[in-house]
Order: sequence, then C-alpha cells, then structure tokens
Amino acid sequence: MALATDTLAVLKENLIDAGCDEETTRRCMELAKADKWLECIPVLTKYRKSLMDKIHTGQEQLDCLDFLTYRIRKEYKNQ
Repeated sequence: MALATDTLAVLKENLIDAGCDEETTRRCMELAKADKWLECIPVLTKYRKSLMDKIHTGQEQLDCLDFLTYRIRKEYKNQ
C-alpha cells in the first residue's frame, strides 16, 4: 500500500484498483508526472464510459436470462 504522501504511488494504486488498463494507467501517470492533472480527466472519463458500457451490456444479458427463465417456468410449470 502506498503512503498517502506519495501522490504518484497513490495515483497508480488507485488506477490499478479501478481496473484501468495499462495504456490508461501509463497515460495518466505521464500526465501526472508532467503536472497536467486536469488532462487525466478525459482519459478517465473515456475509461469510465467503457465500464458503463460493460455494465449496460451485462444488464441486458441479465434481463434476457430473467425473461427466459420466466418463460420456461410459466410454460413448463405443470410438467
């Protein structure tokens, strides 16, 4: 665990904990080292959008499975 006083180490640990890929982590670390912290925001926003897309896809898949199990139960409950 990084010490709270080591800002770059804390940043890297947080990026890894957030599941950021190597490219996102590398880019944010470069920007932070260059003291361009605000330029990290679009990079992180893009990564956040990809996570949200995965969540939405997963939710749609869950909805399909829920509907399928509902239909099976309804159709075959008397067997």
